[in-house]
Amino acid sequence: MVYTVVRYVVGLLMATAVYAQQAGKSTECGGGKKCPASKPCCSQYGQCGVGAFCLGGCDPRNSNKIESCVPAPVCRSQDYKLTSLDGITPNTEYLGDSSKSNWVSSGTPKVYNNQVLLTLSETGASGSGTLLASTSYVWYGKISAQLKTSRGQGVVTAFILMSDVQDEIDFEFVGTELEQAQSNYYFQGIPDYEHGQNITVKSSTYDDYHTYELDWQPDQLTWTVDGDTQHQRTLKKSETYNSSTKKYEYPQTPSRVQFSLWPAGSKKNGQGTIDWAGGLVNWNTPDVQSSGYYYAMVKDVNVKCYDLPDGAQVKGKNAYTYTSSVGTENTVAITDDDTVLKSLLGTGTDMDKDYPHASASGTAEEPEATSDVATVPGLTGAGPGTNGHPGNNGNDGTTGGTGTDSGSGSAASGASGSSSTGFSQGGPAATPKNDASSPRERGVGSSMFAALMALAGWLIL
Repeated sequence: MVYTVVRYVVGLLMATAVYAQQAGKSTECGGGKKCPASKPCCSQYGQCGVGAFCLGGCDPRNSNKIESCVPAPVCRSQDYKLTSLDGITPNTEYLGDSSKSNWVSSGTPKVYNNQVLLTLSETGASGSGTLLASTSYVWYGKISAQLKTSRGQGVVTAFILMSDVQDEIDFEFVGTELEQAQSNYYFQGIPDYEHGQNITVKSSTYDDYHTYELDWQPDQLTWTVDGDTQHQRTLKKSETYNSSTKKYEYPQTPSRVQFSLWPAGSKKNGQGTIDWAGGLVNWNTPDVQSSGYYYAMVKDVNVKCYDLPDGAQVKGKNAYTYTSSVGTENTVAITDDDTVLKSLLGTGTDMDKDYPHASASGTAEEPEATSDVATVPGLTGAGPGTNGHPGNNGNDGTTGGTGTDSGSGSAASGASGSSSTGFSQGGPAATPKNDASSPRERGVGSSMFAALMALAGWLIL
């Protein structure tokens, strides 16, 4: 093995930092604080809402009820060839049907030379970066991805598994360390920063495609680069037992596969995060000058689902649900529950809620019946009103969702309609850690998914 312990900042940002740039808004849920019935779903960014808040990333522990979160689509073994934007749906449009879409996007994914690009621009729809999250979950399996990372100080590329209760498994790549992959894991977003280790990569993570593999079993977890056991790390579940809590602090709940590119070196983050990322993002590099944005490339993702863990509660075959807010392996059930909302006004307890409809005469039957509840994490303004269109409040709630970014005059095509903020690369909603003396504070919101400490930095700023 050629990995070394990351002593200075391995806990800082899990491969998923929450970028919710909602000025003046603090976290509404998390740490035992539940969402109100009027907006019952707690996102991994610590905000409450309906619609997309109740889909992937909905935290059953801090939502109004466990049932507020929509059941999660079960694992599908599949080889995903990311050569176009087919199968990628913006988070402003996805309603939970994993048979119609493989990935949900935030920010601006693009396609160039039969590869999907994750983009990061200084402003515009990808100003907080880009996230792809699988629509189907994995409850133990082997997941591999062929990718090229971005490069440059302050820029972080991530490949992670993240559960709704913020169990997390990470590969993350700092743009100034192009021959290192940082491996990490978290249990329910608990910010234990001693879990990280570096794995050496044979050649540049930016110039060359490498295959990164997560082999996640009920009793053992292995990170491997290019199939080489000399570039590998193994963690046994037995090594994670906490005698104080009498729990195995081991990732053990159904998770989404996520890829992201984000600005850890943003001025909005704490100094510890910025230092970990190699410094502030430089927006005048040749990469940005030539294309208008930083980018990482993903071209193939393979998911192999493993058998269910011993003692699994099997009541069907369609969806994962939680039976308790404890959020451990033995509280997960497989059911035949539906996973699809009728509209972005729905919740897990009201799946069929629809937009107000217009009458045959073309006027709204209830012209004032618009939604003032947030429906997509990271968007500003009220939710949709009549027939899914915004109400007469002067704000369409699609800030950052145009799919364009400044200076993006390249030949790459981009997806439209996705929120530019509100994806997680860190951990659980937690108190912001902006103390410059702390080497591992997070971005915003949840643990990248394990340490939503960063969330605090972004949400509160």
